[in-house]
Amino acid sequence: MSKLRLGVVFGGQSSEYSVSLHSVTSFLRQIHADNYEMTLIGINKNGHFYLYNGDVDSIEHDTWENEETCVSCAWVNGGIMPLDGSNKVIELDCVFPVLHGKNGEDGLIQGLLELMNIHYVGCDVMSSAMSMDKEIMHILCKEAKIPCADYICLYANRENPTFEQIQEEIELPWIVKPCNAGSSYGVHFVNNKEEFESACKDAFFYDGRGKILVEKVIKGFEIGCAVMGNEEIFTGSIDEIEITGGFFDFEGKYEMKGAAIYCPARIDEKTFKEAQELARKTYIAMNCCGMARVDMFVTEDKEVILNELNTIPGLTATSRYPSMMKEAGIEFADLIDKLIELAMQRTIGAC
Repeated sequence: MSKLRLGVVFGGQSSEYSVSLHSVTSFLRQIHADNYEMTLIGINKNGHFYLYNGDVDSIEHDTWENEETCVSCAWVNGGIMPLDGSNKVIELDCVFPVLHGKNGEDGLIQGLLELMNIHYVGCDVMSSAMSMDKEIMHILCKEAKIPCADYICLYANRENPTFEQIQEEIELPWIVKPCNAGSSYGVHFVNNKEEFESACKDAFFYDGRGKILVEKVIKGFEIGCAVMGNEEIFTGSIDEIEITGGFFDFEGKYEMKGAAIYCPARIDEKTFKEAQELARKTYIAMNCCGMARVDMFVTEDKEVILNELNTIPGLTATSRYPSMMKEAGIEFADLIDKLIELAMQRTIGAC
């Protein structure tokens, strides 16, 4: 029986380029490689696509891009073609985009793959784009009666409310963050006007579409839930983040500075089940398929409130999504197989 022809895409132009390299390194070391005929496709920081034939260690140390191991390539219907004069097309049954942030989670790579008639792992164009934009996510989840933090959206090219006007609507402290970014880039805990102005400037820097959110700080702690599926939806375990700072920032997420993660979360059974149900409800409201990690808060009164949704969560062996699925009984390598299987079950362009 022929092996499934799997393309694995990594790198990219987003601020989360390094996160992608760490994710794909772990992914390649964990995958049941014998099950697939794999083609590695790297994207450098300038957006150039390469067929990559080197080793995993070079990806991990970001030394992968060189003439010996890389060949420029172009997408064609049904696969990818190296630009080496051979005119040979490498056909692909499915692509696993191990990309985070801009051009990876926002529906753009998904749209490219749909145009090329190639199956891909994860959410489709619409659900990826909606989930990436935190303002749109808030609007849709509010319509679905999913509890979220109070917020105001600010725009780079419009007249916005002043600090004082926002304060009349939302009590300090606030979280200021880009609408279209991940890994806590550009996210700030704000207590006063001086902090607000510098936070807005940085958040706008990281948002590619000129939108940022000012959100009310939820008094409590953060939890998450791994979700997987198309028509049938499976919710994994719940994890809990313990932090010493104002929020779970980049160093907390990837270097565990001032943060600890507990899986399963140290919450009672009732709150655990409520969180799984809210994660499931959010997944459905955002029209997700394949996979997503739903991040939430538990308040001091044990109310579960949505924070945000990640359609391509971190995929190292110790990342939150694989860890929650492992706690639910699915090992990382088996999880990869299942996600690819879910992608192949879908009609291209449909969740």
